[in-house]
Amino acid sequence: MTARTTFLDDRVRASLQAVGAAAKRGLGDAGLAELVQVRASQLNHCAFCLDLHLGIARKQGVSERQLDLLAAWEEAGDVFDARERAALALTEAVTVLTEGFVPDAVYEEAARHFGADGLAHLLALIATINAWNRLMVTRRIPAGSTEW
Repeated sequence: MTARTTFLDDRVRASLQAVGAAAKRGLGDAGLAELVQVRASQLNHCAFCLDLHLGIARKQGVSERQLDLLAAWEEAGDVFDARERAALALTEAVTVLTEGFVPDAVYEEAARHFGADGLAHLLALIATINAWNRLMVTRRIPAGSTEW
């Protein structure tokens, strides 16, 4: 596949990278941050972001078992703990917005596990990866591309 365009304003790129970095720092759990980004990228069919964040997840020590079962996390039993499941449920709800909103139960469960500060960073991370996914998919940036 050939990219439609690789142009992205440097200020836009830097701003999105800064938001993502701040959200990850604030979340304070690098492995969970990568699980969230991989799951959103799966849902959005973003090969570029999947390739990138799967590699980072492995470097952060996320287990191959978690990565293998991420697409079926709800059925994966104890592979994901309650905090991870809450984050993944929120990621799916924010990414897909099937009902037009994030269900109260999903939001409240995430808030219970993350508190106000952690939840704010988790939401910023989810929003940022969704922005990146949409930029990459729309421009058709292929996995592994060095020009984006």
